[in-house]
Amino acid sequence: MATDLSLRARIPQLTDRIVASYHDIGTINHLGHCPLPNTLAVVEIAESLKEILFPGYRRRENLNMDNVVYYVGDLVDALHDGLTEQIARALRYGADILDQHCEKGRVADFEMRAQEIAIQFLETLPDIRRMLASDVAAAHNGDPASKAQDEIIFCYPGVEAITIYRLAHELHTLGVPLIPRMLTEWAHSRTGIDIHPGATIGGSFFIDHGTGVVIGETCEIADNVKLYQGVTLGAVSFPCDAEGNIIRGQKRHPTIEEGVVIYSNATVLGGATVIGANSMIGASVSIMNKKIAPNTLVTVEKANLRYREAS
Repeated sequence: MATDLSLRARIPQLTDRIVASYHDIGTINHLGHCPLPNTLAVVEIAESLKEILFPGYRRRENLNMDNVVYYVGDLVDALHDGLTEQIARALRYGADILDQHCEKGRVADFEMRAQEIAIQFLETLPDIRRMLASDVAAAHNGDPASKAQDEIIFCYPGVEAITIYRLAHELHTLGVPLIPRMLTEWAHSRTGIDIHPGATIGGSFFIDHGTGVVIGETCEIADNVKLYQGVTLGAVSFPCDAEGNIIRGQKRHPTIEEGVVIYSNATVLGGATVIGANSMIGASVSIMNKKIAPNTLVTVEKANLRYREAS
C-alpha cells in the first residue's frame, strides 16, 4: 500500500508537466478559443440524416406512408437545430484561423448564417436521395452476388461511404469548414474508403468491396463509374512556391469519364490524367498524368508464373 501511495504522489507533478507542454507546444491544443464542432454531435447528425435518406432500415420500424411524415418532421426539426449549432461553431473556427478573431459580439452573426446554411443543406436532401437511389441501383445491377437493393443498403460499405460523401459534399459546396472532413473521415474509419468531400462524383457510382479506395479532393468522376477495392485516384508530387510552401487550389487528381471501370489496386494519379469514357483499367495498372482515349482497355502484361515442387 505504501508503494501505491508513493506512486500516486507523483500524479500532481506529472499533471503540471503535461499542462506545461500545452504552453510549450501550442499547435496541438485548442484552448481559450471558441468551441469546435463536437464529434459526437456531428456523428449523431449523420445517423439522423441516414434515417431520413433510407427510412425504415435503421432505428424506427413499422413506418408507412401515413406515419412517416411525422417521424421525418421530428427528425428535420431536430436536425435544423443541431446543424445550426455545429455549423455556427465551424464558421467561427473558420473565421478564427483567418485571424478574424472569434469575438462574442459576432456569435449572433455566425448563428444566423449557420441557420441559413442548415436550411439550404436540408433542402438538398430530396436530390441527394435521387442520387443515392441511382448508386444503390448501380450496385445491385453491377454485382451478381446482390440479391436485392435492401441487402445493399444494409450491408455494402461502398454505399455507406458514398452516402456520407454526398452529404459532406453538399456542406463543402456551401462553404462549411471542418464538418465535411469530419464526416468523410468518420465514414473512412467505418468502411476503409477515403473520399474527400471536395471530389465531384456523378450518379450511378459503385464501389465494389471498397477497402483501400482513395478518391482525392479534385477528382472529377462522371456517371456510371465503377471502382474495385484498392483503387487510388490520387495526386503526384505537389508544386511549391519560391518559399517551399505547397501551392493549393490546383487540379491535382484525375478526371474519370462516364462508364469507366477501374479494377482492384489500380493507381491513377495526377490532375492531367483523363480516363476516357467507357474505358477499362485493369488490376494493378499504374497511370500518371496521361490521357487515355475513350473505349480503351489498359492492362498489365501477365507475369510469368514459376511452378516447382514444394520442399
